[in-house]
Amino acid sequence: MKNLFEPSVANELKERALRLTSDSERLWGKMNAAQVMAHCAGGLELAAGQMRPPRKLIGRIVGPIVKPLVLRDDEPMRRNTPTIDALRVNDDRNLNAERARFLDMIDRFVAAGPAGCTTHPHSFFGPLTPQEWAILMYKHLDHHLRQFGV
Repeated sequence: MKNLFEPSVANELKERALRLTSDSERLWGKMNAAQVMAHCAGGLELAAGQMRPPRKLIGRIVGPIVKPLVLRDDEPMRRNTPTIDALRVNDDRNLNAERARFLDMIDRFVAAGPAGCTTHPHSFFGPLTPQEWAILMYKHLDHHLRQFGV
């Protein structure tokens, strides 16, 4: 299964991100390309423990049921999958600045490896192992790059 600890997978995602332009049209969702780059960088910050949103009741109930379904295979995430409040980006962003932050966060995630993943529970899925974080991060980033056809 693809995961973000694999340098070749990280490089593929970075190359795809470099193909995004401010004119890239989304196939679903509400965010533009710059907002998506900020959102994805935030997801990587979450995995690294730089952001620690609280668990929500719905996540405590549904998260343990959904987690194995999301992480079981290379099936992409569904369109319009809900996001956690801490990762919502609604304001204007600069694509080049946010993409640079995104690329840097990918490099940091890969370099840190399993030891760089937080032990703080995901606000929806609950506790994740480093391998689960790496799979989830790949799926999340792939999801948003596919959102823009890259």
